[in-house]
Amino acid sequence: MTKLLTLREVSERLGGRSRASLYIDWKLGRLPAPIKIGGRTYMREGDLAAFIQQRPEANLAA
Repeated sequence: MTKLLTLREVSERLGGRSRASLYIDWKLGRLPAPIKIGGRTYMREGDLAAFIQQRPEANLAA
């Protein structure tokens, strides 16, 4: 079963992005689409992990 992340968890994993910036990025297609359940917004953990993995700066050697 896929874990669903709250907006707070998504924000934390993306470096403290604001709620407004998350919604803007979803609207512009910069982030994987969220899902709505009972009026609340969630993101699938696997979708966010794949997005982070694909970002060029995530692939820099440590």
